[in-house]
Amino acid sequence: MLLDGKVAIVHGGGGAMGGAVARAFAREGATVHLAGRTLAKLEKVAADIAEAGGRATMAVVDAYDAEAVEAYTTSIKGPIDVCFNGVSVREKQNVPLVDLSVEDFVRPVEDAARTNFVTSTSAARRAGA
Repeated sequence: MLLDGKVAIVHGGGGAMGGAVARAFAREGATVHLAGRTLAKLEKVAADIAEAGGRATMAVVDAYDAEAVEAYTTSIKGPIDVCFNGVSVREKQNVPLVDLSVEDFVRPVEDAARTNFVTSTSAARRAGA
C-alpha cells in the first residue's frame, strides 16, 4: 500500500472533499487524523474508515485558529508524513459577481491562503519528529 505506516492529517476531514481524501489515505494504509469544526461529520468519516479496516482519530479544530491548529498538530505523536487541507472557504454563494463587493470577492481567497499556510506550516514544523 502506498501510505502503509504513514501518518496523515486531514483538515476539513468531515467535508465532502476532505472526507474523500481521508478515506483514500486510509485505504492506502495511513493512520488518518481528522480535524474539522463539526464533530458529527468527523465521526461519520472516522466510522467509514474503521468499517473499511482503517485507522482514524478525530478532533474538533478550527483551521482559521492558528493556535488551535498548532496545539492539535503538537498533540499527534511521531512524525507527520502528509498534511492535507480540505477546508471549505467561507464565501457568499448565489450572489451574482456584479453584486459582490471587493471585500466579499477577496475574502475566500485570503481565507484559503490563510488556512493552507496555518495547517501546512504547523505540520512542516513537525516533519520528521
